[in-house]
Amino acid sequence: MQSFVDYLNAVQNSQLSLYIAESTWAFPAIETIHVFAICTVFGSIAIVDLRLLGLASTSRPFSELSREVLPWTWGAFALAALCGTLLFITRPLTYLENYEFRTKFGFMALAGVNMLVFQLISSRGLARWDLGRPSAAAKIAGGLSLVFWIGVVYYARLTGFTMVQGD
Repeated sequence: MQSFVDYLNAVQNSQLSLYIAESTWAFPAIETIHVFAICTVFGSIAIVDLRLLGLASTSRPFSELSREVLPWTWGAFALAALCGTLLFITRPLTYLENYEFRTKFGFMALAGVNMLVFQLISSRGLARWDLGRPSAAAKIAGGLSLVFWIGVVYYARLTGFTMVQGD
């Protein structure tokens, strides 16, 4: 465990980390991009989930909608992960000690498991409901996804308010 702590301290003391942490513009700029990327992730996932719930875009086949929207989701997720990593390296031990930060990742893990279950199990019957009403399993997956991503956003914002830059 001590070697992991030593590694995180080395990361925090790296030139890149110190530049981001000490620059007057780098941390806020990266954080702004991170927030925009997360908004894109959440918004695009909400479009898909609301279709799964039968509340929006019901005239479009689910397969078509997801094929158009999910590349934006994955691109924005990659950008959010990159920016989040750059923010994290400025104070990794402090972030890991933060309950809200850890809870955000717990909700992301739940969203990932939900997505995996949907892809492997719930979407098997897609051909039966692609143009019509989604199956109960698809509705449950969409509802859980919304709840989990709301949890991610909620705890991400709490992290922002509990992690004051310069502490």
